[in-house]
Amino acid sequence: MNTYERLLLENKAWAAETVSADPGYFERLSKLQTPEFLWIGCSDSRVPANQITGTQPGEIFVHRNVANMVVHTDLNMLTVLDYAVNHLKVKHVIVCGHYGCGGVKAAMTKHNFGIINKWLMNIKDVYRFHRDEIDGIADEEKRSNRLTELNVEEQVRNLAKTSIIQKAWKDRQAPHLHGWVYGLKDGLINPVFEMPAGTHIDEIYEFDDL
Repeated sequence: MNTYERLLLENKAWAAETVSADPGYFERLSKLQTPEFLWIGCSDSRVPANQITGTQPGEIFVHRNVANMVVHTDLNMLTVLDYAVNHLKVKHVIVCGHYGCGGVKAAMTKHNFGIINKWLMNIKDVYRFHRDEIDGIADEEKRSNRLTELNVEEQVRNLAKTSIIQKAWKDRQAPHLHGWVYGLKDGLINPVFEMPAGTHIDEIYEFDDL
């Protein structure tokens, strides 16, 4: 049996087991999506949003990319953000990174990764902003972990710079922004940064005509 065929069999078994335990589960799920949370996480397969937060399908709206980035030219991310904020009316946006992130580690090197370089450049910028602090950490793993935390903080700040978030803050005083880092070694989430709705940022990034 091919590995992908096993996935299809597991899907059938899971669906049957779910219906057996709750006959109306899929009917309810198909008619309702009212999540309170938008999750911007890493594409790493070891960090599934629902599983590590103990939530059910329909409770978290999810966007994932390499190293959980909020890039202002990323129309994919911006479309998800706009839909979550302005149509689903989420109350919280969470940027969740994870310790041991391959994207962060790659950005700390001088290696050429081809097309990936363009994406990693955004993380390298975060490194440059905090070079003195990061280079002052002797242990390689701790250095990478600290950049992971700082990168999450920077991505939360990037959210606050968008007109999408600023207009929502003006109109309905939401959503709140959160920066978390998940630990692969212990399964625990470490909250590292938070921006309540309406938090002021550098005025050069604040729009005055929303």
